[in-house]
Amino acid sequence: MRTDHAKGDFDVIVVGGSYAGLSAALQLARARRRVLVVDAGQRRNRYARHSHGFLTQDGSEGSAIVAKGREQLLAYPTVTWHEGTAANAVVHEGGFQVTLQDGQLFQVHRLVLATGVIDELPPIDGLAERWGRHVFTCPYCDGYELAQGNIGVLASGPMALHQAMMLPDWGTVTLFLNDAFEPDEAQLAALVQRGVAIERTLVERIAGKAEVVLRDGRTRPLDGLFVMGSTRAGSPLAEQLGCAFDQGPVGLCIRTNEQKASTVAGVYCCGDAARMFPGVANAVADGVMAGVAAHQSLIFGAVAAGA
Repeated sequence: MRTDHAKGDFDVIVVGGSYAGLSAALQLARARRRVLVVDAGQRRNRYARHSHGFLTQDGSEGSAIVAKGREQLLAYPTVTWHEGTAANAVVHEGGFQVTLQDGQLFQVHRLVLATGVIDELPPIDGLAERWGRHVFTCPYCDGYELAQGNIGVLASGPMALHQAMMLPDWGTVTLFLNDAFEPDEAQLAALVQRGVAIERTLVERIAGKAEVVLRDGRTRPLDGLFVMGSTRAGSPLAEQLGCAFDQGPVGLCIRTNEQKASTVAGVYCCGDAARMFPGVANAVADGVMAGVAAHQSLIFGAVAAGA
């Protein structure tokens, strides 16, 4: 692997080397720009065995997709990879100053933030241990493999209604309200029309494969359980730089325009940190746009979202 270049020897730093970051860096590399990718190896979907719904890669291991992408990216001579964390970023002299966790400091013209998000699940015993294997959030990613079996939706707020309304296309659905919210009359009627069963007894824990153990002692065996937790930013860099955020259905999202430009000129954001609907295919597409926009801004000048 190539060692880091001199501290000012990069046009762009891409923070995050998962699907979005790799895709952004690839566009810049193909434009023969000098790129540093800083990555701590914390893919959001690292808990899942396989990735689904990504054209030509349906059913592939997520780690294999990333490894192949990294191999192809590092074939470009202007790309350098740093395994670590970017700890701080500030606007500096018409560009940006980025400090890594190990103390290295870089001056660059543009930043691409592909820093992802961290999932925060309801504090129910056994839930986190099954995350990505038998507990999921996206039916498009994991619903088909449940083979139209018994599916649970564990409510953590009103967004559970959205999940419960969709999931009957993938199996027989029970919505565990767990005192997280109470559907109104119209919502209950819509759930009944979709064939969703309602369970109001509180959830004690998750056991076995995906068994919901209720407070009254009953156990509901399931083929899979879906939950819409909350998310938080995977890195403080966007906030440090002063990027604006919007409130999404499960957490804050970095505000960008259609070119993935943030509200800070010269900072481009892509992937799950900057969109409300996640997924590998979306992250890759966002990365393409962020990388292309960052490159063109080096030629024509950077603008901020909304400018």
